[in-house]
Amino acid sequence: MKFMLMIYGNQETWSAYPAEEWPRVVAVVDAFNKKFFGTGELLGAYGLADAVQARTVRVRAGAPAVTDGPYLETKEYLASYYLLDCVDEARALEIAAEMPYAAENAVELWPVMNEAAPQL
Repeated sequence: MKFMLMIYGNQETWSAYPAEEWPRVVAVVDAFNKKFFGTGELLGAYGLADAVQARTVRVRAGAPAVTDGPYLETKEYLASYYLLDCVDEARALEIAAEMPYAAENAVELWPVMNEAAPQL
């Protein structure tokens, strides 16, 4: 079963970490990634750029309209996501509980309902 583990934050959240803490934070997350890549349960780990770099695309009257920023007005935005492949939800929850960020804030775990196969 595939699951998406999602971390939310904002620039204020990341700026709250003192600069001297970043090497430790990165090392802890790298260790988490290495552990679960090693078990085969982590398929991918992706950090996203700050929300000011996001774009929203809508097609109206056949023409694309691109605007700055995320669509939703919110204090927090999706900052990182992890794709897991686990035997069941219980195992995915165990992995989510080991996510270093879970000790400070919530992380979300969502089942992935459909997976498109590549069309060649």
